[in-house]
Parts: sequence; C-alpha cells; structure tokens
Amino acid sequence: MAPTVPLAVLALVALVAPGLAVAPGCDYPAHRWCSSQDIAAACQVQSRCPRLPSPAAAPVELSLYYESLCPACREFLVLELFPTWLLLPDEMLSITLVPYGNAQERNVSGKLDFECQHGPEECLGNMMEACLMHEAKNFSTYFAVIFCLESGSSVTKNLEACLQVYAPEVDSGRIAACVQGDTGVALMHHNAQVTEALDPPHQYVPWITVNGKHTDELQAQAEASLLGLVCHLYQGEKPEVCGGSKVPKVPSGCRR
Repeated sequence: MAPTVPLAVLALVALVAPGLAVAPGCDYPAHRWCSSQDIAAACQVQSRCPRLPSPAAAPVELSLYYESLCPACREFLVLELFPTWLLLPDEMLSITLVPYGNAQERNVSGKLDFECQHGPEECLGNMMEACLMHEAKNFSTYFAVIFCLESGSSVTKNLEACLQVYAPEVDSGRIAACVQGDTGVALMHHNAQVTEALDPPHQYVPWITVNGKHTDELQAQAEASLLGLVCHLYQGEKPEVCGGSKVPKVPSGCRR
C-alpha cells in the first residue's frame, strides 16, 4: 500500500503547482514552507501562504532619567510608567531606569562624591535603587520594588518592606553592602556618565527618551498618555488594550 500523504501537505503542493518549481535555496520540506517569513522567502512562496506569521517587531525603547525624591519623577513612574508596563506585553516596551538626574559628581581627595538636588537622602535613594537593579538583575523584579519605594511614604526607609512583598528572594544585605561600598559608587559614576552624555543635554527631570530620542513633544506625549504613545509607535500586532489608546496631540515645544 502506498504511504498516506497528509492533507495539509497535499494542499500546499497544490498551491505551488504547476511544476512543483521550488527555489534553489529552499532546503525545507513542503510542510514547513509557510511556517515562517524566512522559510517562505527562501522557498519563494510568500504569496501562496495566506497565514504567514508576521515578523517580530522591535519593542519601543524608553529610558527614564530621574531622581528618587523628585515629585514629578515619582508621579510619572508611579502613575504612567509602571501601569503602562503592567498593561503591555513584554515584547512591546523596553524600559531603562537611570537614577541620577540633576546630581553633581565631585572628586574629593581622590574619591568620588555626589551632591543631589534634594539633598543627601536623595543621593542615598538613587544609590539604593541603582544597587537594587544591580543585585536583582531581573527587570520585572526590581521595577516592582522601585514602584513600591517611589509610591510609598519613604524611598529610603521602606526597602525591607518592599522587598518582602515584591522580591523576597533578593538579599537586602547585599544591597546595603553595595550602597556602602565601592560598587554603589561605581554604579552612580556610570549613571552620571550616561546622564551627562545625553544629546540634547537634559534640562530637567524626569527626562524621557523614546527610541533614543528626546523632544519636547515626545516628553509631553509620554507624560500625558504613555500607553497611547507606545501603542502608536509599536510596529507589531497590538493588544486589545491599545484599541482605545490615542496619542495626545501636543504642539511641539509644550510640556506639562
């Protein structure tokens, strides 16, 4: 008895007939020709694949340059950035957090020291959050803790409580050692360099870049409706939460 050929393969063979002409670079069996964009292109059958998977789109990249005790920074992180991140799938939005802002780096007797806009407690908060990122490593872990710190009554005194709720696996002792040692200083030096390298230079905080760019219009749109902005910029298939999201029309040069 002749072997049975699956109906799906027969249907695909019928699609590429007549002559079963297969591109020279196609080294894949017929049942895989419509399994991806790359394979369909190699076999030159894109037009014959009605449900060809769409290529993955790049995430929208957002960087937030902020200070741990800056009221406007805390408001944006708590009310816009964190909720937007929760609502969207991971592949849509990539976030980088840089706690430093308007701080000043100084060399005092051969050692680096930092002076912060809202005083020594803000410098401590900045370094705590930088050390938390360094120790936790996983973004979803440390972002939840930072949200807890920034939305609470004290950024610098609630670390233990926030870790217990959102990241009990993270050792607070390691964060404390980072803050008190050379690692914390090195992390803040890095944040200082990254912040000072901004083009155009930052003029205030929170300072937001989207896909590596900063404009007054992007800043205003992000602050007014970050969800709407990300949904508008993302080039891939959008989730249902984007259905009613609109990018606010803000004249260039305006900001909140």
